[in-house]
Amino acid sequence: MWALREEGHEVTGADVHLNSTVPTGAGLSSSAALEVVVALAMNDLFAFGLGGRTLARLCRRAENAYVGAPTGIMDQTASACCAEGLAMFLDTRDLSRRQIPFDPVAEGLLLLVVDTRVKHAHSDGEYGMRRAGCEKGAALLGVDALRDVPYDDLDAALARLGDAEEVRRLVRHVVTENRRVEKVVALLSSGGTRAIGPVLVEGHASLRDDFRVSCPELDLVVDTAVKAGALGARMTGGGFGGSAIVLVDAADADTVTQAVEGPSPRRASRLHGSSRRCLPPGHAGSPERRRAVRGRARELLRGPGARVRRVVTPAPRRGVLLG
Repeated sequence: MWALREEGHEVTGADVHLNSTVPTGAGLSSSAALEVVVALAMNDLFAFGLGGRTLARLCRRAENAYVGAPTGIMDQTASACCAEGLAMFLDTRDLSRRQIPFDPVAEGLLLLVVDTRVKHAHSDGEYGMRRAGCEKGAALLGVDALRDVPYDDLDAALARLGDAEEVRRLVRHVVTENRRVEKVVALLSSGGTRAIGPVLVEGHASLRDDFRVSCPELDLVVDTAVKAGALGARMTGGGFGGSAIVLVDAADADTVTQAVEGPSPRRASRLHGSSRRCLPPGHAGSPERRRAVRGRARELLRGPGARVRRVVTPAPRRGVLLG
């Protein structure tokens, strides 16, 4: 409402009552969903006639300027512009978007969402630190943004960064992640949903080792799901907790769910309502350290004690976003 007023729209006030099934701090863009649904309600109530793209921009401004979280516009655009049964390919530079058919059920697949119940908060500063690191990398390489570094020139770009290891990791993640998005778009466009599984796993490894926004619980969920027969899995959202998505054959969904949730209902409820923080970024730097923290995660999660939800049509965002 603040952002609408700042834009010159007359909002006289309203009583807003919210009911949601999207868990907060779970990496499922609950903040963007909250912003967009309120913006949609005000848009309808006061007959502003604003489109999804404009509402997404206003919601991003509210989160950046009012809340103080330096987020991008991806989540708000997903909530405002995605369409059911489609994946949206978003270019965040010019905000152009393309809807791509995404119907895993038709291919005998299911998309699972696993909530580790480990909470995160973008405004805590870690998101901003990585954003600043990416901007530094772009400046050192003489480009406007890391998206302007061609994938084929990545090795040469990393060499130019010299000993700036932290920046090198961030650059490597962004450039390779953009490549993975393009690969997934191509696969979905050709009906190859099943083939995106390994790309999901590659993306998680990069988020864990290069961008360093994963945590032991997320790593354990991904490893457990893949070992149980999932086609692929990766963390989703801003990281430091939250959720993972898991792509499975429908016939294997129960097996993977049982492996992730653990055999005991008591174990699966151990983290219910937990606000425990993840280990600091950089915890997964070496294989030895990863084994140690994942051992601790297994002890905490007991199997792991995560909650799995099946997604037939992507209800929380009304679609799936790639970008």
